[in-house]
Amino acid sequence: MSRNASGMLLVGICLMNLTFPPATDVLAQSLPLPKTAKVEQVDEYFGTKVPDPYRWLENDVREDEQVASWVKAQNEVTDAYLKAISAREPILRELTELWNYAKYSAPFKVGGRYYFSKNDGLQNQSVLYTMDSLQGDPEVLIDPNTWSEDGTVALAGTSFSEDGRYLAYGIQEAGSDWRTWRIMEIESRKLLGDELKWLKFTSAEWTPDSQGFFYGRFNEPEEGAAFQSLNLNHKLYYHRVGTSQADDVLVYERPDQPEWGFSPAVTEDGRYLVITVWKGTADKYRVYVKDLREPYGMPVALIDHFNDEYSFIGNDGHVLYFKTDLNAPNKRVIAIDLRMPQPEHFVELIPEAPEPIESVGLVGNMFVVSLLKDAKSQVKMYSPAGQLLREVAFPGIGSASGFDGKRTDVETFYSFASFTVPPSIYRYNLITGESELFRRSEIEFDSDQYELKQVFYPSKDGTRVPMFIAHRKGLKLDGSNPTLLYAYGGFNISLTPYFSISRAQWLKMGGVFCVPNLRGGGEYGEAWHKGGMIHNKQNVFDDFIAAAEWLIANKYTSTSKLAIQGGSNGGLLVGACMTQRPDLFKACLPAVGVMDMLRFQKFTAGRYWVDEYGSSDDPEQFKTLLAYSPYHNLKPGTAYPATMVTTADTDDRVVPGHSFKFAARLQECHQGDNPVLIRIETKAGHGSGKPTSKQIEEIADMWAFLVKELGMDWK
Repeated sequence: MSRNASGMLLVGICLMNLTFPPATDVLAQSLPLPKTAKVEQVDEYFGTKVPDPYRWLENDVREDEQVASWVKAQNEVTDAYLKAISAREPILRELTELWNYAKYSAPFKVGGRYYFSKNDGLQNQSVLYTMDSLQGDPEVLIDPNTWSEDGTVALAGTSFSEDGRYLAYGIQEAGSDWRTWRIMEIESRKLLGDELKWLKFTSAEWTPDSQGFFYGRFNEPEEGAAFQSLNLNHKLYYHRVGTSQADDVLVYERPDQPEWGFSPAVTEDGRYLVITVWKGTADKYRVYVKDLREPYGMPVALIDHFNDEYSFIGNDGHVLYFKTDLNAPNKRVIAIDLRMPQPEHFVELIPEAPEPIESVGLVGNMFVVSLLKDAKSQVKMYSPAGQLLREVAFPGIGSASGFDGKRTDVETFYSFASFTVPPSIYRYNLITGESELFRRSEIEFDSDQYELKQVFYPSKDGTRVPMFIAHRKGLKLDGSNPTLLYAYGGFNISLTPYFSISRAQWLKMGGVFCVPNLRGGGEYGEAWHKGGMIHNKQNVFDDFIAAAEWLIANKYTSTSKLAIQGGSNGGLLVGACMTQRPDLFKACLPAVGVMDMLRFQKFTAGRYWVDEYGSSDDPEQFKTLLAYSPYHNLKPGTAYPATMVTTADTDDRVVPGHSFKFAARLQECHQGDNPVLIRIETKAGHGSGKPTSKQIEEIADMWAFLVKELGMDWK
């Protein structure tokens, strides 16, 4: 059967089960779940009627008392269930102990001073420090832990003026995507009166005179709509230090294109403002350029279409450098001369390679190019003319990040880690190419007891998919190992080996941790990404299901010992796979997932995802979305795996109504003794800015849930 034919079959099966009959009573007898009210809501899409009986759960929990009461009742059941698990408190204690070590970011240098972030161990938020030299004594610059008693107010974005006099920084409350920006005079630590509100998805780009910066913002939402209304009519402004936001200069807007967004970048020489225009999550951009020597000059279109990626890197005078996928799915680096900007005059500096380019920086007068080799980090240095100079040597399979700096720098810093090796920070000499260990995390985790390998397995259509597997050395392949399968599979995002305290705890508990690099990600370039987009989205689920089947066939685990986990787009992944193959998994942990694929584009940032998923406003895309939408594919009378949905009340990225509706429908349809629960965090969002205390509690709850449901013999 063809791919399109099988997709149509899924639609047909889904439509036959859209009558939403009454819930079974089997689960209610074993777990006292709250009764969830239903409404007579039916939407019609191109002649197909689709019930949505839990539509009322889309309402904002802060504005709707009925939704707030439902959240309270669900949390009471979940809390009681988790507290009854004897392993929960020991897991919480051990996880807290493991978490309690000093964590550092790689340092960077601005205006003659170094800056870095540090968390002493259990601080809710990391603290920003500064020092005169690498051997100097660090001084606290900003401590977000003083901003709130519960740690739910976070530092979210920093931008330093070139002369090192000012720091503009973002403040995030309760995990929301909204930011309020303030300005500090660094030497005196004086907080200025400037306050910029309703910023989202933007940086602050200083002009070379350090008198102000460019930034993007939305209009103030209507009262009560800040966490649900669509983000439209983004505008680019210039703010001068010491003035009111009301006096900020509007630099660019497009009222005729309300879905466009604008990201500013000021060239290192201060000559140009480069405006990257975006309208979704696809890396396809328009580019406008404004000459800052002409204060009344308007931005001029350099790239006036959304056909390709043009990510600005830097410039040499009127020559601008971009990372692009123009005629290069794996990306390349080109130069565009503003005096001859036509495509026939583009100059290729670094050609496309078999390994996809993730990012490019211009540091130490070299292009620093980060690539992926079978989902593992590679970093290569090129001259401004595009000549390969050297490759950075890393100590094994892992992920490298950092390499920030200026054209004139002679040093930079990077961090390297893997699933089994905590982060180490290195100082990299840009002249000699030597790496010197600068700082290593001191954590109570013996990485020598564990191993990391990469395997390749066939998906349903024969596609070869890589997967990382981490576990304790000497693992017996007898099918008895508790295994956690985690993936994402979308938005061109690549999952490379990284260190996580929660994963370290899982490994210490005797678990196997697996990460397959599904289609939809960027591990093999744009072709791999497109293989999991829109009408190809089923490939992502097939890849994930095939990973589970491979692990079972190769005796790493068995269905009774297998759990799956994912967040955001990964939450959608878990929701889709548990509805398609409820027989394959014992436990599921979908987090902040996109569960209603017919209505995601109607809330906050959801409209940006149409490039990735398609839209129910299109008749053909509607069929594809309905075929796998987790909320709509739950079938009454089905025995689903033990499931704990997780979300947060102030998530304005993937609004919690997705998880609320999915959990309510799952509880209605499920037949069997497996628990199906929802854990709803308060004063938290999509994940960013979540305080340490809340992170530890949430992970302890998830691990306790898996200990019970997978029958783990853990003490």
